[in-house]
Order: sequence, then C-alpha cells, then structure tokens
Amino acid sequence: MHDAIVVKDLSKKFQIGKYRSQNMLREALVNMVRNIVRKRRANENIIWALKEVSMSVQKGEIVGIIGRNGAGKSTLLKVLSKIIYPTSGSIAVQGKIGSLLEVGTGFHDELSGLENVYLNGSILGMTKKEINSKLDEIIAFADVERFIDTPIKHYSSGMRLRLGFAVAAHLDTDILLVDEILSVGDVGFQRRCTDKISNLRDGGRTIIYVSHQMASVENLCSRVIWIDEGRIREDGSTKEVIKHYMATFAGVPEKGFDLREVKNRIGNGWIKYTGIELLNMERRPTDVIQSGDSLVVRLYYHAEKQVNNNITFSILFYTDLGLLLTSVDSLFSGHEISMLPEGDGYVEVEINSLYLMPSRYYLSLWLDNAGGIIYDCLERIIKLDVEESDFYGSGFGIAKKHGLMFMPYKWNLDGLNKKPG
Repeated sequence: MHDAIVVKDLSKKFQIGKYRSQNMLREALVNMVRNIVRKRRANENIIWALKEVSMSVQKGEIVGIIGRNGAGKSTLLKVLSKIIYPTSGSIAVQGKIGSLLEVGTGFHDELSGLENVYLNGSILGMTKKEINSKLDEIIAFADVERFIDTPIKHYSSGMRLRLGFAVAAHLDTDILLVDEILSVGDVGFQRRCTDKISNLRDGGRTIIYVSHQMASVENLCSRVIWIDEGRIREDGSTKEVIKHYMATFAGVPEKGFDLREVKNRIGNGWIKYTGIELLNMERRPTDVIQSGDSLVVRLYYHAEKQVNNNITFSILFYTDLGLLLTSVDSLFSGHEISMLPEGDGYVEVEINSLYLMPSRYYLSLWLDNAGGIIYDCLERIIKLDVEESDFYGSGFGIAKKHGLMFMPYKWNLDGLNKKPG
C-alpha cells in the first residue's frame, strides 16, 4: 500500500509571554527593557508541543492518536491540517485533507441552520453543488429537520455540535482528521458518528482519530500512536499500545493526596487544585467504596489572585478504558461562584449513592469558567475502586457483569397469578 501521510522529524514550539509592538515612545522604551529580560529568559518561555515526531499513515488506514491532556495530539492534527505551521521537519501528504477539529467553526448566530450549512460548508471547502447534493443527508444526520430554518442562536449547544459535525463529516476528502468528536452529543448521535467513521474507513478513507475514549479507539482503529510530552512514545497494535498507556495510570493513588507538585496539568494557574480527598459522610478518609455507597469528594485549591469569572469546579468519572461516565459540575447544579478571593480554600461535593458497578474508575479535575478560560486541569489524577455490595440485602452481590452502573429499583409482585385489569 502507498503512504497517505509521511511525517519526518516534525517539531513545533510556542513562545509564551510575547508582547505586541507599540508605536509610542514610552511603550517602545518599556518593550526594550522587556526584550532584555525576555532574551535572558528565552528558554524558559519556549514550549515544545511537538518534538522530532516521525510517522507514516498508509492509504485506507485508520490510526488512533492517544495521550494525556497537553501531550501534543491536537497540535499534531492542526499542523497536519495546516491550521498552524511546524517549527521544523517535513510533511508529505497524498490527497485532500478534511478536518473535524473544532466543530461548528464559522457558524453565524443570526443565520438559520440551513444558511449555516452553506456557510460552514463553504468555509470547509465544499462547493454549492456539493452541498446541494448532500443537503438532505446532512440535515437528517444532524437530526434538526424541524429547526433547520430557525436562527442557530436559538439552538442548544448539542444541536449546534450535531449540525457542525454533520457538515464536516460529509466532506469529500481523501484524508480525514478527527479530534474528540465522540465527546459531543447524546448516545444516539455518538453511535451515528461511530458508524459514519466506520463507513468512511470501509470506503477506503484514510483517518487519523484523536480521542480519550479508549473503547472507541479500540473499536475503530487497527493501529495506535501514543504521544507523550510532544514525542511518540509507542506506535503499534491498538490493544498493546492502549494496554501500555493505561498501565501508566496504575500508580495513581487512592483516598487522597497532595496535588501541588503534580506537573502533568494544563491551565493558566490563576487557580490550582492543591489536594483531593475521598471521604465518607462522616468526613473520614475511606478505604473501601462499594456499589451504592455515599461518597464525599473534597477539593482543595489555591488562588494566586482574586478571580471574578464565574468559576466552575468539575469532577469527571472515567472507566478504566477512558469512557466518560458522568461529570459532577458546580455550575450545572446551580452553584454560581462569581468570585474567589486570593488564598486557600476547599469545596466538597456529596454523592448520596454511587450507582457504579464494581470496577476501577479514574477521576479528572477541571477548574474553568463559562468563557472557556481553563485555570487548572488534571487528567485521571485519582483512582476509585468500587467493590461488590449486597445493596438489596438479597444475598446476591451487584456484579460487574451486569453493566457499568445500576439503577435502584423495586419490583411489585402483587399481580402474580392475576389477570390484568
């Protein structure tokens, strides 16, 4: 088979703390002083998002890209799609590239869904004739027929995402770059996305697929590349690479620990998580958590300065294969935090009943605001082992074989041996 993409010694660096040039004399003098300082600190202000990455992807192959947050996965796709350009190295591409990186880019709030299909399609490189030929399929895929003539400012975020994906997924390209698409929409829409990607693969399309959901990577990809701190750490069969990647989380502690020295995090650092504890309802550290137990998660933080931007604390629960089960979010539950003063503090979330099947789970922590500013993010920072319990007192334990989670229920047997009505 022939190579669709060949990457050799690809590197990309970003310089932080750059100041734009000014025309006024006073600002020019200030910048001159700053330049002296910046030259002394040049190495400290350089971040290598990618470092000497070499890889090749054959035509018709679907390759998964995995790695922790900030590892360089999205940067790699942006370089391949020419959204940004590399610092060094070379890229050879055979065929037309389409990207599903930022779904819905180019949507205009005042235009209808139909008008935005044409606008977004044009931005992505489709001709009007191509859009016309696929219009019905795009609308049906997005499941927005009833609202297609409604301005999208009235759409929910899920509707916008579905429409954006539907347009991008119908691009007529040889190579498709996909970044975390299966994290949007409901279960039914995610299934349609998976089926669409499978159909593209079966049709000979070359696909590079980035995701944190190991189950979808294992289902779709025959080969996986693991990127760690901007470098390729492993390139091989899907099962083996995922196995080795997930093993790096095996040393994640239980119960709680100090987060201040954790290096693998992203965010501007205005607010940082400093600690986490798993407690019972009596606020004591808990060693054993069973299906149906109550749980308190206490999050410690430090604010470098006063922050006034509707701060949101979030905890995300993942399976051991990276499937997001649920998120516990302070904003969604109606707790608006308009200001955090400088200094230390903590918040707690009480989970009355943990309806998870016995298994190992991982918790990720987010600190951000509604405007998209990320203060701190720690991926799968603590593990949660849930054990079997006799929740119903029946003598039968709740077992992992019964699914991912359970719903408390009560049977009514009054109608045994009775005819209905």
